[in-house]
Amino acid sequence: MQEVINKDLLENADKGQRAVLQVHEQDNVLIALKDLFDGQQVSYSDTKLTLQDNINAGHKIAMRDFAEGEAVVKYGYKIGSTTQTVNKGAHIHSHNLVTDLDGSETYHYAPPLTPTQTITAVPTFKGYKRQSGHVGVRNEVWIINTVGCVNQAANRIAELAKTQFSSRADDFIANTHPFGCSQLGDDLNNTRNILASLMQNPNAGGVLVIGLGCENNQLDALIRSTPNIDPSRLRYFNSQEVEDEVQVGLGLVKELLDVMAEDQREEVPVSSLTLGMKCGGSDGFSGLTANAIVGRVSDKLTRFGGRVILTETPEMFGAEQVLLNRANNKATFNNIVKLVDDFKQYFIAQKQPIYENPSPGNKAGGLTTLEEKSLGAIQKGGKAIINEVIDYGQRASTGQGMTLLQSPGNDAVSSTALAAAGANIVLFTTGRGTPLGFPVPTIKIASNSDLALRKKHWIDFNAGKILDENIDIDQCADALFDCILAVASGQKTRNEENENREMAIWKNGVTL
Repeated sequence: MQEVINKDLLENADKGQRAVLQVHEQDNVLIALKDLFDGQQVSYSDTKLTLQDNINAGHKIAMRDFAEGEAVVKYGYKIGSTTQTVNKGAHIHSHNLVTDLDGSETYHYAPPLTPTQTITAVPTFKGYKRQSGHVGVRNEVWIINTVGCVNQAANRIAELAKTQFSSRADDFIANTHPFGCSQLGDDLNNTRNILASLMQNPNAGGVLVIGLGCENNQLDALIRSTPNIDPSRLRYFNSQEVEDEVQVGLGLVKELLDVMAEDQREEVPVSSLTLGMKCGGSDGFSGLTANAIVGRVSDKLTRFGGRVILTETPEMFGAEQVLLNRANNKATFNNIVKLVDDFKQYFIAQKQPIYENPSPGNKAGGLTTLEEKSLGAIQKGGKAIINEVIDYGQRASTGQGMTLLQSPGNDAVSSTALAAAGANIVLFTTGRGTPLGFPVPTIKIASNSDLALRKKHWIDFNAGKILDENIDIDQCADALFDCILAVASGQKTRNEENENREMAIWKNGVTL
């Protein structure tokens, strides 16, 4: 993929140029870095431009006159076409720009020219080695229920365990959900697969599974779905078969803690790490700052031999070819095409428009078309070679490379799927902010400094300083990588400090 950010303009800009940014040298729009006003003169490179409208931060400005139907280019790629004539210096957004996506897109196979290089001097972090060969960044007890009927029992067991055994594990997490009953076919399989894969996440030093007894998602079938789990780290029971499910559960947690008692953090290579990439509530800066540095982290980790997982399939629409160009072989290329086409068929089956995106919050932040959002979103994957495509609920391989995971864009659903796929940590970029946290440590990365300052209790890392403090983008990425290693070694994220953990399952079938 071609270099996205025009680094000369970004890194060498003086105060007079800080009002706007040309992202890529081929772009024909500028991005407002702060609120600008009709008649205001702004400078970029050696050019001055007079604005024709009031333009909010993150929104696009025409660098030249456009006729109706002309291509608008950002990130070096076409993001849509104008619906009317647009004057130089005018605001370009939903009132005069539309997507070019219509479902007729075709793809071509263009193998990557150079393979991912491996760096031999690999940094380390302190993690927990598991019998499976995986490495965890936490030593927690996870309580997982087969069905929503026993949510409160799971929560109560977790609360009591925190009170009675707080020093014996990093945390006690009840991963509750409302499903498991009255589900059929693929819908039931989705629930079972997600739960089975979550049970195998290496951050869980011990897993307690609570069933009810009469649910569709039967406990014995769920346990059979985890053949590779260490049986010494697993306990389970049906609540209908015991007198006091909370006391029984608490007793089984104690058994797990006895097994976990010898677990200690050890120095392990960063190649043991798996990172999940997610963006939520994007703004016009997300693709320039937060997603861009996460992309460099993706490249860095894969060069060290680690794995990254990219998901949110509908947020690949309009940028598919960029990802397809990074498939390691023709089979992977075909799997990426199927991943995208299957999700489009899901929209069609539900009689919903395929390209109805971005969200209202994204549009308020300056994003207009799905192509624009998608090209910004996939920056999180950097230039890493894609060598695996997996379905929703499946686990990713370990070792060097990038995995594409089938999942919708919903924050909780996709982040849960990342944890189930084996991500130790989720890197969550945001321009709008959210307090949400997920089953694994979630590093919140703000795309702008205003959000980072206003929501310090939500945000772990400020990528906005790239723009307002003139910090080199690679330097910022290195700082984020250091933050990731600290979290992997035990430093708590904001979502952990706030005890904000949520999970969600993709519900795509009938309910009896």
